[in-house]
Amino acid sequence: MTQFPVNTTRIDPYKNFKFRVRWDGKLVCGVSKVSALKRSTEVVSHREGNDLSTPRHSPASSKFEAITLERGITFDPEFEEWASKVYSAEGDTAVSLAGLRKNITIELLNLQGTVVRAYDVVRCWVSEYTAQPELDANANAIAFETIVLQNEGFERIDVSEVEES
Repeated sequence: MTQFPVNTTRIDPYKNFKFRVRWDGKLVCGVSKVSALKRSTEVVSHREGNDLSTPRHSPASSKFEAITLERGITFDPEFEEWASKVYSAEGDTAVSLAGLRKNITIELLNLQGTVVRAYDVVRCWVSEYTAQPELDANANAIAFETIVLQNEGFERIDVSEVEES
């Protein structure tokens, strides 16, 4: 029995270290970490009056967990600009919600750089922004900035629809 019907010579699953993120129709540079895409559905338990003591279960509403993107700090202001859509040091009157929500695409690549799986994540907005990590003169590490994206769901897309860059 073939484990991978599309690529019958493949035995091993894909690695998690080759990926890219897109928004506004372009690649987001420098993203080094993306948290898991996770959906959970609440369970409603119920019993009928003459049932045994074991309840029945049915699905209720579903929710999607926030996604965290992490990248090394560079001169690129994209994370900060998007995060600033919900907050301004000048007060609420300086905040414009235009451009608050974006759809993003997360692409998983094989070792040759071909997209093998892709997801559209819809109506994302930045709920947390880490502009600068804790600094430590004794460390030997990269300074990372992070954003946490609230979203309203994700959907797997056909990889043939993903534009090559």
